[in-house]
Order: sequence, then structure tokens, then C-alpha cells
Amino acid sequence: MTVTSASAQQPYFSDFAAALRYWRGKRGFSQLRLSTESAISQRHISFLESGRSQPSKELIVKLGMVLEVPLRQRNVMLLAAGFAPAYRERKLSDPELGAVQRALEFMLAKQAPYPALVVDRLWNLAMANAPAAGMVRWLLDLPDDAPLALDGSVNVLRLMLAPQGLRPYLLNGDEVAADLLLWIQREAMSDGPGSEAGALLAELLTLSGLDGRPRPPNLDRRALPFLPMSLRKDGVELNLFTTIATLGTPHDVTVHELRVESFFPADAASAAWFEQRFAGRSPG
Repeated sequence: MTVTSASAQQPYFSDFAAALRYWRGKRGFSQLRLSTESAISQRHISFLESGRSQPSKELIVKLGMVLEVPLRQRNVMLLAAGFAPAYRERKLSDPELGAVQRALEFMLAKQAPYPALVVDRLWNLAMANAPAAGMVRWLLDLPDDAPLALDGSVNVLRLMLAPQGLRPYLLNGDEVAADLLLWIQREAMSDGPGSEAGALLAELLTLSGLDGRPRPPNLDRRALPFLPMSLRKDGVELNLFTTIATLGTPHDVTVHELRVESFFPADAASAAWFEQRFAGRSPG
């Protein structure tokens, strides 16, 4: 089996010193604090950041753990230093991830009759339960048996923000768009310059029409304690909020980056619509 890493396709940083400086600055660590928490001398950290010293593979992994660098970016740091990636990146369909896939299928099934999705870090769709697929088909006027691509070719954020996607049905489109963009903005900041996440963020900003302008949250004391996603089509109005779950203790890039987004009704009418339409549906 050949295991490829997206990290190997784009180095992001010119060398390890640049990567270490970036992550230490991003985490707000002084050299002294990093030295204290990693048990590595401040002098050695200074030499690493100036390029006067070269790190071992074990030291890079240790610094990545202390700085809470995502697994994909720890691989990037290793590549920048001339080492092979330490963390494998498998496809979700890989037999070695069978237990993970079964756990995700269980979670999606238990979420019915409400929608749930599994996406990667860039919000590319990997799995969906029947209510999620059915809601998308309903909104896009697709046949009930129309297949929903689960090979990563559908980007959920692009689908939400595109004028030919779900955006026309969003009653609070600007607020939802601003909230959704924060997820990709975090990924772009983590990846550093020249990343795939950065390119996606630029595309989504254009789609959203926000042009990077922040939208302040609604702080009215009468407002809901979360931002609902309000949809309206054919006289039906649905108000939903979501939760995001991740898998614990990952040692694989794919597992580390998977997210389960579960949708819940924000009012009784929305709950009734899903229960009447999708009760008893099997996942997928």
C-alpha cells in the first residue's frame, strides 16, 4: 500500500528555522518559555531558529508536541529539516481505518433524523447520513435517489456559500458565511504561506462577498446563545445549529483532521420537519 502525504506536496517553509519561528510566534511562546516547557536549552533553541544548529527528528516531534502543532504541520517541519514525515496519512477507506469508519457510521446513524456530516480539515465531504443527503437534495431540487459524492470532491463550505448552491436559501447568509470562514482562516494560519487552505480561503471570501471584512456577532441579550443557520424554501423555514466533534488521540493525519458536524433543530417546527421527513431512514 502506498501512503502519500499532502504535506510532501507543499513545503510551505524554506527551512526548519523558519517553521520553528513561525510556530513559536503563532503560539505566543518566548524562547525562554519554549525552553522551559520542552526541557531544551534556550541557547539551543536560539541556534535552531538562526539555522546554526540542525535538529534531530525526535527533537522536531518534541517541539511540535509542546507547541501543539497539528500533525500535518509537524510533517511539514520534518520535511523542511530534510526528514521523512513521521505521521502517516491514509484514506478513510483504508482497511487500517476500518474501526474509525465504523465509529463514524455509528455516530451518523444515531444522529438521525437530524443531519450529520463527516468532513476533512478543508470541509471536503467524506460521509453523510440520510437526513443530511436528503436535505441537500431537497434544497437543490435533486431527485431523491441522486448520489451525493463522498470522495472529497464536494466542499461543504463552497456548497454553502456559492450562489448556485445553498446560499440563496440562507436567510442570514452574511452571518453564517462569516462564521464558516473562520474555520478555513484557522487552517490557513496554521499552514503558513502558500497553502491549499489559504487558496481556499481566498476563493471563499470572493464567493461570500465579505472581502475579509469582519462581521460582529449579535450581542443582543435577547438573541439565541448560538448562531443559527436559517434556511427557507417552498414555504418551509428551518433553523439549525451545529456541533463539531473530533477524534481523540490521533496518530494519523487523516484521523486528526476529521470532523463530525451534527445539525440540531433550534425550534420545535424545525424538529418536526426532520422527524416527519427522515424518521426511520438508514444512514448514507
